[in-house]
Amino acid sequence: MHGERIAVLTAPVAQGRVLPRSSVLADYWALTKPDVNLLILITTFAGFCLARPVQSVGFPVLGLFHTLLGTLLVASGTGTLNQFVERQFDAQMRRTKRRPLSAGRIEASRALWFGILLSVSGAIYLAAAVNLLASLIAVLTLLSYLFLYTPLKRKTPLCTLAGAVPGAAPPLIGWAAASGKLGLEAWMLYGMVFLWQFPHFMAIAWIYREDYERAGYLVLPRGERRDSFMTWQSVLPSLSLILLSLVPMLLGSEGLIYTAGALLFSMGFLYCAGQLALRRTNAVARRLLLASILYLLLLFVLMVLDKI
Repeated sequence: MHGERIAVLTAPVAQGRVLPRSSVLADYWALTKPDVNLLILITTFAGFCLARPVQSVGFPVLGLFHTLLGTLLVASGTGTLNQFVERQFDAQMRRTKRRPLSAGRIEASRALWFGILLSVSGAIYLAAAVNLLASLIAVLTLLSYLFLYTPLKRKTPLCTLAGAVPGAAPPLIGWAAASGKLGLEAWMLYGMVFLWQFPHFMAIAWIYREDYERAGYLVLPRGERRDSFMTWQSVLPSLSLILLSLVPMLLGSEGLIYTAGALLFSMGFLYCAGQLALRRTNAVARRLLLASILYLLLLFVLMVLDKI
C-alpha cells in the first residue's frame, strides 16, 4: 500500500503518459502559489522587524526563521486548498487552465490532502515554535480566505472587500510572532496592506476581466457599473494610502526619510490608479499591477530601514 502511494506520487499519469519526477515536484510547488507566498513572507518579515523595540539588543534570527517557515507552510496550504476548491473554474480561464489540478496532472484528492497537511503542520509549527497568537491569526486567515472570500467571488463584486481582510493579515502574524501582542502600529500596517489590495486586485481583475466572466466570477459588476466600480476601488484606497502613510510619523515610530519616501511612493501609486480609471486599457492595468508590487516592497523597506 505504501509503495503504491509513493509510486503514484513520484510518477503520476497525465493524459496517458507518465510524468518525470521533476515535473511532479514542479506541479506540487505550483500548487502552493509561490509568487503570492513571496509577498506574504515579505510583509510578515516587515511586521516581525517593526515589532521589535529600537533599543533591543541582538536580532532573533531563529525566531524570524520559525515565523517565516510556519507562515509559509500555512500560506502554501491555503493556496493549494484554494486551487482544489476552484479547480473546475480554473479550467475555464486561459491564465489558470494549465495549473496542475485544472489540467489534470495531479489528482484532486492528493491535492486536498497535500493542502491539509501543509496547513495543519504550519499552524502547529507556529504554535509550538513561535506563539499561539501568531498561529491563531494564521488559522483565521486561512479559514476566512477559503470559506468567506473564495465562495463570494462567484456571488458579489464585494468579494474584494472580503478578500482584503485575510489578505492583510501577514504583517499581524509577524508582529505577533515578535512581540506576542498586537498594538496600534500593528493595525496600522494591517490597514496599509488592506487598502493596498484594492487597486492591486482591480488591476488583475481588469486585465483578466473576460477570463473571470467566462468562469462565472463576479469580481467586477456586469454591465455599465463595471467601469465606475473599478475606478472607485482603485482610486479611493490609493488616495487613502497617502493619508495613512503619515500615521507612522505622527506616532513617532518613523522619521523624515520614511515619511518623504512614503508620500512620494503613495502619490506615484495614486497616479497609476488614476491612469487606469481614465484610460481603462490592459497596458495601463499592467503598469498599475507592477506599481502596486513595487510600492508595497519599497514602503516596507523604508519602514524597516528608517527604524534601524
